[in-house]
Amino acid sequence: MVTPPVVTQPVIALASAAIDRIELPLPATTVIEKAPDITKAPDTTAVSEAPKPFVVASLTDPSEVLPPEAPASDVAAAATPDTMPESPLPAVGILEINEECLVVEICIDRYLWALYERAPKIDAIKVTERRKVTIKRKGKTKIVTRTFTKRVDEDFTWKDPKAADRAGMTMIDYVIGGMDKSFKLKLFHTLHAAEQAGLSPGITSAFRDDYRQGIASGLKAATDRSYHGGSLRGGYGRGLAADIVSVKGATRAQRWVSTDKLWKWIDENGKTFGIGRPYLDRDPPHVGPIDGKEYASRRGGTKTQEAQASIKKRDRVAARDNHRTAKRAKTANAKTAKLSKGRTM
Repeated sequence: MVTPPVVTQPVIALASAAIDRIELPLPATTVIEKAPDITKAPDTTAVSEAPKPFVVASLTDPSEVLPPEAPASDVAAAATPDTMPESPLPAVGILEINEECLVVEICIDRYLWALYERAPKIDAIKVTERRKVTIKRKGKTKIVTRTFTKRVDEDFTWKDPKAADRAGMTMIDYVIGGMDKSFKLKLFHTLHAAEQAGLSPGITSAFRDDYRQGIASGLKAATDRSYHGGSLRGGYGRGLAADIVSVKGATRAQRWVSTDKLWKWIDENGKTFGIGRPYLDRDPPHVGPIDGKEYASRRGGTKTQEAQASIKKRDRVAARDNHRTAKRAKTANAKTAKLSKGRTM
């Protein structure tokens, strides 16, 4: 029986865009799509239910395309706390380009939005609880109130939509559009390179205004001082931070392992694209530009580290010299006292 050829949507290469004003000449990896297999019968059901592809920018060669990625809804639906039954996540694919893109910034926004949509918005936070306990003190039984701290899973999926609705914006305009343009470009190159390296990055948080920062839980900056976009940092359009995790893995434990690999990859390769983790293990998902104030204040640049090392060395030398001087003075005083004692006798 002869099967008809599969009818596939043509892949349209991205059009050239004016990027002269973008100062980050970073190479993008060319991805060659596999030719369709014409020996297989068409699956009309699969075609009708296929998700709408995302649009991604290619910043160096208009003919370059990014690999297709699995729909975000499938990944986000499987993100549930450890205390709840988990459904296995589907295999993470690559992003497909079936649409022409004339503006680089729009393509970057859509790519980052795709990574945001597919990331589960679940975090482990510390919760304190006060309970009455019975203790024995000096042979007597007493009831006292003590504070206990435990870690629980929090689903914060609702927070960004609420903040976007309050600001009167669409989700993509709020979450992605609120970030600084140069930072978005660096983040795009970094996460695209991570995806090409076999990792599956996702974004759990990007721009936050003062209201969104105020309803955030766990470890966070002051409401108006967040580098995610607090009013004292410039507000909307000046967000210089994002939180990233890996979406690879069917369970929370598997995603945690792959996320740790992603963070290590960022530490090793992120500086090539201008991205780093300023807080390391204190706030692992948090990334920002290495030429920004936040990173410099926490990690410092090369010159800052060299200067700090030089200061520490001078302090050690000065302390050693002071110790030697004090020791010689003490020895001299002891000899003088001994001679004086001998004369009086």
